[in-house]
Amino acid sequence: MADHYEVLGVSRDATTDEIKKSYRRLARELHPDVNSGADAAERFKDVTHAYDVLSDPRQRQDYDNGGRGNGGGGFDGGFAGFGDIFETFFGGGGQRGGGPRSRQERGQDALLRVEVDLEDVIFGTHRDIEVDTAIMCETCKGTCCQPGTSPVTCDICRGSGQIQRTVRSLLGNVMTTSPCGTCRGFGTVIPNPCVTCQGQGRVRARRSIPVDIPAGVETGLRLQLPGQGEVGPAAGPNGDLYLEVKVRHHETYSRSGDDLLATLEVQMSDAILGTTTHLSALDGDVEVEIRPGTQSADILTIKGRGVTRLRGQGRGDLRIGVQVVTPTKLDRHERELIEQFAGRYRKQQPSLSHFQQGLFGKLRDRFMNV
Repeated sequence: MADHYEVLGVSRDATTDEIKKSYRRLARELHPDVNSGADAAERFKDVTHAYDVLSDPRQRQDYDNGGRGNGGGGFDGGFAGFGDIFETFFGGGGQRGGGPRSRQERGQDALLRVEVDLEDVIFGTHRDIEVDTAIMCETCKGTCCQPGTSPVTCDICRGSGQIQRTVRSLLGNVMTTSPCGTCRGFGTVIPNPCVTCQGQGRVRARRSIPVDIPAGVETGLRLQLPGQGEVGPAAGPNGDLYLEVKVRHHETYSRSGDDLLATLEVQMSDAILGTTTHLSALDGDVEVEIRPGTQSADILTIKGRGVTRLRGQGRGDLRIGVQVVTPTKLDRHERELIEQFAGRYRKQQPSLSHFQQGLFGKLRDRFMNV
């Protein structure tokens, strides 16, 4: 790689103003807008990079010293066991002895919320989830460089990704290590970054992810999809995707564990005489027998018609609470029939029992105790 001073056409002891003046002259001469020569664009990049290094006093000093500090202290290597202490006091970069760091990093995890119907919970369902996330750049295939180009070794740290400096302390001269400010610790720089992803190796895009939601899920449950999160910088490994489930409210059925609950309104005559009816359950029709003398808050249980167990075998039950409906509007003939019916029974005075907050209180206690 050419010497930065030679690229700018200045001496090694040039002042900051001389370096700036030379850069401005060359930039006007080589800028692609005014110079269409075959090598003008490449020279313009070299000139700009040389100016970036030499115009910064700290980087210029590192460059003049070959990317290393001025000389070594008596503690260089002799007190390696105190490296963590020295880094704490003198700002070490955490890469001591580790070499340049990789541009590839793991992508972040993502959390999405997905709503499902109660019907879907019984047997599970399949969804295609639309996700706005980061994917690998197809132009550079994650290299971060324009096609046909590649990263070049950093001329400040010579590819190590680290800069060593000598710091004076109470103990003497101490050699410290920190990430290179020019390449940010990568050991290489990208002179021609990909224009599609701006040198990131990834772009934002919307993609569809097929998801099998298992039976038995409930609101608040999180499903982990390994490797379905966003891709990392420089096409690093994907993070994970987490789906938080919310089960939508159902107008008729509710859920208690693996059981489904519902309330059935029964006419007084059917409760007295008994009957059989067909109900529309979430997974098809079900036959329900109302036995003679059924009371309000009685529970009818249909085995195996509840929710499939998430971690286990079989299904819960369908439990139906009965509500006997008492007529409120009777015509004269209906009233006479009721009076005749009532006259056949020995009259009993109403009696007290444990307080219940209506039918739902009774059903709650019955559902919990069944």
